[in-house]
Amino acid sequence: MRHGNKVNKLGRTASHRRALLANLTISLIKHKRVTTTVAKAKALRMYVEPIITKSKNDTMHSRRTVFSYLRDKDSIKELFSTVAEKVANRPGGYTRILKLGTRMGDNAEMAMIELVDFNEYTDGIGKKDTTAKTKTRRSRGAKGAKATEAISATIVEETPAAEELSAPEETPEA
Repeated sequence: MRHGNKVNKLGRTASHRRALLANLTISLIKHKRVTTTVAKAKALRMYVEPIITKSKNDTMHSRRTVFSYLRDKDSIKELFSTVAEKVANRPGGYTRILKLGTRMGDNAEMAMIELVDFNEYTDGIGKKDTTAKTKTRRSRGAKGAKATEAISATIVEETPAAEELSAPEETPEA
């Protein structure tokens, strides 16, 4: 029975799992989001949140503690400078998991895990829509009718007169 066993083993040995989560954490800190399976994303969230909490206290002891987990100087520098500044006032919940559907090859459930305070999206996934949405179909139809009237008016204005169309073009004879 699995009573009280909180760790998802991910089908790996302890050393392999530690290396996997450390590498995913390094990628998450550098790129601010990582696409992986749902199980790995949930395990990563449990691994990375205490590390980010440690980074809020910028002391030599906390840097050495985080280095013992990650073993990457560049990501630790990034973590203690930019990430720690952004999450300074946040009491927890530094990551967000967005489910993406299933992977083509093996039908595994995929997810994107990202740092919450770094949500400048470059792709359309999870993008907030800034345009005002209409509430009813009827009002959308009214707006659509106005738009088509405006388009048809510009088309009518731009078409040439009938006599210009009926005049035969002069072709040079050889």
